[in-house]
Amino acid sequence: MERLWGLLHRTQRLSPRPSQTIYKRVEGTQQWRLEEEEEDGEEGAEPPIHFCPMELRGPDLGSRAGKQNLGLWAATGRRAAPYLVLTTLLIFTGAFLLGYVAFRGSCQACGDDVLVVSEDINYEPGPDSHQGTLYWSDLQAMFLRFLGEGRLEDTIRQTSLRKRVAGSAGMAALAQDIRVALLGQKLDHVWMDTHYVGLQFPDAGKLGEPLQLEDHDVYCPYSATGNATGELVYAHYGRPEDLQDLRARGVEPAGRLLLVRLGEISFAQKVASAQDFGARGVLIYPDSADFSQDPHKLGLSSHRAVYGHVHLGTGDPYTPGFPSFNQTQFPPVQSSGLPNIPAQPISADIASLLLRKLQGPVAPQEWQGHLPVSPYRLGPGPGLHLGVNNHRVSTPISNIFGCIEGRSEPDHYVVIGAQRDAWGPGAAKSAVGTAILLELVRTFSSMVSNGFRPRRSLLFISWDGGDFGSVGSTEWLEGYLSVLHLKAVVYVSLDNAVLGDDKFQAKTSPLLISLIENILKQVDSPNHSGQTLYEQVMFNNHSWDAEVIQPLPMDSSAYSFTAFAGVPAVEFSFMEDGQAYPFLHTKDDTYENLHRVLRGRLPAVAQAVAQLAGQLLIRLSHDHLLPLDFGRYGDVVLKHIGSLNEFSGDLKARGLTLQWVYSARGDYIRAAEKLRKEIYSSEESDERLMRMYNVRIMRVEFYFLSQYVSPADSPFRHIFLGHGDHTLDALLDHVRLLRSHGSGDPRAASSRVAPGLGFQESRFRRQLALLTWTLQGAANALSGDVWNIDNNF
Repeated sequence: MERLWGLLHRTQRLSPRPSQTIYKRVEGTQQWRLEEEEEDGEEGAEPPIHFCPMELRGPDLGSRAGKQNLGLWAATGRRAAPYLVLTTLLIFTGAFLLGYVAFRGSCQACGDDVLVVSEDINYEPGPDSHQGTLYWSDLQAMFLRFLGEGRLEDTIRQTSLRKRVAGSAGMAALAQDIRVALLGQKLDHVWMDTHYVGLQFPDAGKLGEPLQLEDHDVYCPYSATGNATGELVYAHYGRPEDLQDLRARGVEPAGRLLLVRLGEISFAQKVASAQDFGARGVLIYPDSADFSQDPHKLGLSSHRAVYGHVHLGTGDPYTPGFPSFNQTQFPPVQSSGLPNIPAQPISADIASLLLRKLQGPVAPQEWQGHLPVSPYRLGPGPGLHLGVNNHRVSTPISNIFGCIEGRSEPDHYVVIGAQRDAWGPGAAKSAVGTAILLELVRTFSSMVSNGFRPRRSLLFISWDGGDFGSVGSTEWLEGYLSVLHLKAVVYVSLDNAVLGDDKFQAKTSPLLISLIENILKQVDSPNHSGQTLYEQVMFNNHSWDAEVIQPLPMDSSAYSFTAFAGVPAVEFSFMEDGQAYPFLHTKDDTYENLHRVLRGRLPAVAQAVAQLAGQLLIRLSHDHLLPLDFGRYGDVVLKHIGSLNEFSGDLKARGLTLQWVYSARGDYIRAAEKLRKEIYSSEESDERLMRMYNVRIMRVEFYFLSQYVSPADSPFRHIFLGHGDHTLDALLDHVRLLRSHGSGDPRAASSRVAPGLGFQESRFRRQLALLTWTLQGAANALSGDVWNIDNNF
């Protein structure tokens, strides 16, 4: 009964709709019955008003007997009137509720814009709807039905055959084809924007004779140009801890060329670490030990080198922090993330020749690889000359956009994007993501034609310049940052979506973890029949998030959305279990190789990603309350503070304390709990209240961008994901110097601590202030209006 009263209460809140259910007199009887009447008014017109004149008729008052009894009837009527009214109201209410329940379950042609009450999600068909009652299960079924009609595999194959290096004629042709494809769908807006960016192209690097490069056009964009000469040393993956270990073993990296393996960290991080330790140049090669050892699986040819840019950042490095709509209006500046030393990819065959020339100590067992060299030695080896002559070109790149405008909150955007360009065939790198993006556009367009209209706008984007460090997406963010931090709800990346089929991984903001868990329970595993993706993940690991969830790395296209713009983001990937896809960023990243690696399961895995992303989009664009778990960041802060607690005694001995960070964390947790209780006790049908809550929730990520540092100087202002003195990681690295007696701690080197400075109290106090007030600001913003804020220090 309580549920029926709740439904009645929600229904009474509705304003009149073009489709009205009314009480109507039936000619020829004295009865009234419930009848549906459809009015096909013009869109935007006021609904017609139906008058139902009612009269109480007693006996015929024209007869004499009637006149004699008139006084009696009148007195009786006066006494009975309250009971008649009460009885009529009870009958009316009971009939209405019974009719509503029957109507709710049976009506399949309810007309336009009827509120539907679902157990967990409300759905309201749009003004073009001819669809009846739709619940979450109906939306899922509609989405899956239309998605099943796609041609994912054909699109992946055709895209991978097209040459589409950023700035090329092939890319321009593909961009026009995608724009035409979007124009052919039921989208509200389709447009392009063009940026003029500085890209670096190869003029083949050279190694001193007699070693010649086998892949002459494989290079590292944004490498420093020029010549470097020095003895060669082997430095494992080139991580700061590897270089520190190398130094501890008596092999000095400064003044030498480093030979490092592909993997663990990005090309840019390898080169940045080498530069920090004083190296003169870097050679990067793929070691077979880092790929599958299964003889039945495909492997990378030993004469293949791997492409990768070395800018420690994203976007156009020649207009850092500013959009590249027209470079001529900006002064000649460049990103601090550009290296000052040359870097060049080489093949495993050339690396084998170089390793054989090394002398010195034997490398640790965990550094030994699988090249035909035994054992690997650290060096140094004979002198080597490295020359890199890449050249910079001002290049136009184009992003393509398609939008389905939201019904209730059109100014809030749920964004999904995929890289379009590729250095080589790029089947896994960008063809899969592009195919899934186009398929989702077609699927949601078909849903719109069948009555779907999201509350918030859906924005589909095909990015250019991704292989140069997410240039297209970052330039767009830089150009519209003042708008997007107020309007973008979430970004979903489709890049690197299918690199295998054994293991599923989500690189994501903590705000999306709970929603991802929910969606995983609704998507079938592509390679475990009868299981959901969630059950597949849980099969070998009871802690699903430890198995699946990873932080966003800088080389992810989603990174800039969160670390630079403060928009929660996620990137999904199916991967090989424990081993990397061997052909990424090589000329062998073809459709055929990807199909063979997945043993013919490419369409099924791509379909699973599309299902996952699509259902995520439905929830984010259509739930009345945004399904973002704003309380999660309390756990994130606690985890980081747990690492800092180890040094509380060392700080106390210097008269310093971390109490202010603890207090700010407590305020954030209290604000999150208070907001949760407010939402729980509120009425979901109150659109104004829901929008107010959604605005606070969708900006939580933005709250963690430090407002006390310059975006131009420190573009990645996020205190958990960013880079710079304002971050929690930088504070922790600095505090570690209390015990490292200088700058020898490899983790300190990773935060770019100036060599030889050691722990500095003044720097510590500044870091603590930056961190504390950013975290406190997040707590204040989550609390709502200023009269609800209590900075309880």
